[in-house]
Amino acid sequence: MNTNPPPAPSSVRATRWAAVGSVLGLIVLGLAWELWLAPLRPGGSLMALKVLPLVVPLAGLWKNRMYTYRWVSLMIWLYFTEGVVRAWSDTSGLSQVLALIEVLLCLVLFAACAWHVRLRLRHAKNAARQLEASAQ
Repeated sequence: MNTNPPPAPSSVRATRWAAVGSVLGLIVLGLAWELWLAPLRPGGSLMALKVLPLVVPLAGLWKNRMYTYRWVSLMIWLYFTEGVVRAWSDTSGLSQVLALIEVLLCLVLFAACAWHVRLRLRHAKNAARQLEASAQ
């Protein structure tokens, strides 16, 4: 009797790649924004350190840890808020565009995390039903 669940569907893998890609995009965007493109102070600023918390969940997202997807979907709203505030208040056109890109990446990350959790829970429930049915 095979007790291993079937492999995850491609939609689960797609949400994983969307989550990892958007976190990497936010890291690159944050560094480029605060060091070269439109820093708060000429020559770069310590605001580039804001990307450090984004490095923490990378391993968990990469290893498909459900807990990481859940807390990242909550933590990302801090970056979303920063993007909205800076898109509204910054006077530089480039900085406003970068802020809107940050908002977009945050929305992609939230949607990917939420959808990933939902799909994995549904997949686990279906696998448990199949296992129960095959045991009878």
